[in-house]
Amino acid sequence: MNKTKFQITKMDCPSEEQLIRMKLEKIDTIKNLDFDIPQRKLDVYHLDDPSPILSALEGLNLDTTLISTETSDKEISTDEKDNKQRKLLWTVLIINFLFFGLEMLFGVFSNSMGLIADSLDMLADSIVYALALFAVGAAASRKITIARFAGYFQIVLAIIGFAEVVRRFIGVEEMPEFQTMISVSLLALLANVLCLYLLQKNKSKEAHMQASMIFTSNDVIINSGVIAAGVLVKLTNSGYPDLIIGAIVFVIVARGAYRILRLD
Repeated sequence: MNKTKFQITKMDCPSEEQLIRMKLEKIDTIKNLDFDIPQRKLDVYHLDDPSPILSALEGLNLDTTLISTETSDKEISTDEKDNKQRKLLWTVLIINFLFFGLEMLFGVFSNSMGLIADSLDMLADSIVYALALFAVGAAASRKITIARFAGYFQIVLAIIGFAEVVRRFIGVEEMPEFQTMISVSLLALLANVLCLYLLQKNKSKEAHMQASMIFTSNDVIINSGVIAAGVLVKLTNSGYPDLIIGAIVFVIVARGAYRILRLD
């Protein structure tokens, strides 16, 4: 068996890790994938020539470079996943989905596009975790179908949200309630910190767990951005900071969805 190392510069979130898994699952000579998400590296254990693997990865346009190929005597176990990781992913999935509903509800009532956008980002997280859980053992074609459905759903929501941001920029709207923005975002921040703690406590080196930690770390930054926007709404007596953070988050959600839709 051969071990081929790849550098994948743009592999920095769970959406991309899932895309890579689904793309390479079509190649039956591959026996195992070993991701190092923080270092943006992937080790592929396979038979025969690595050229088809490199070609498939290049098709994702994630800036892939083949580093080396060598022989390996590593034994591959098909039963390495344990119930603890599955339960952990269920926990963070439920937390993200609950806060999607909470932020969406308070975002609508407080007239805050920042909260609405952040709720959709939480929904995008939930979709990623659900894909990792529900697509296990499914055929590659089915996984692609599930991922594309999720991608279309995310991008439609992002487009609608961004259009609403533009409409509010050029129209006259009520000021968002900065108190609600700050308090709800603080709760979401605490939820993401809890998810990050649980993921780090697991100390797993597996790809989906490492990717989940990176994704959750990004969510902490987004939550902090919405809190900062709430403070600026109060200080400037303007709704523009709320609209700006909303637009930024909608772009982030749409970017992740677009990458999913590029999968073939």
